[in-house]
Amino acid sequence: MTDTSSPAPPFGAPPSDAPAAPGIRILAQYIRDLSFENPRAPESLRATTSQPQIELGVELNAGARDGGLFEVELKLSASAKREAEPVFQIELVYAGLFQIVGVEGDELEQVLLIEAPRYLFPFARRLIADLSADGGFPPLMLEPIDFAAIYMARRAQSEGAIVGNA
Repeated sequence: MTDTSSPAPPFGAPPSDAPAAPGIRILAQYIRDLSFENPRAPESLRATTSQPQIELGVELNAGARDGGLFEVELKLSASAKREAEPVFQIELVYAGLFQIVGVEGDELEQVLLIEAPRYLFPFARRLIADLSADGGFPPLMLEPIDFAAIYMARRAQSEGAIVGNA
């Protein structure tokens, strides 16, 4: 007597014919690009009574890779000026490679542009703080970013452009 049945799936695993449960895995995180400029050093490091004006920028990009993987890039830029003179400039592109299963369409776009950046942000935030401190300035501690609000604003802007051009 021979046993021709296939082995049972591991305990707790769904049967092979069942749809995949939604899931996200971070396979890698890395710095794609990093720049710190301190053009007026050492003069810019002297203590002054005026606080620098800091401008922050956030950009998100996501794209499909081979093997059902997705790469998400979080670009953060910080520019500090005091009396119209540059103090420092930081640019960071921090990326992650994600495996996302059981999610499609608009939900996939939301995972890529909201959830994935939420995973990446704490690490990018630490890098920005460390760079500014290593540059001789107080650590620049970025406030948490509402990626859902950025996504909704971007979506409303693109829908407005489509409606406006129709």
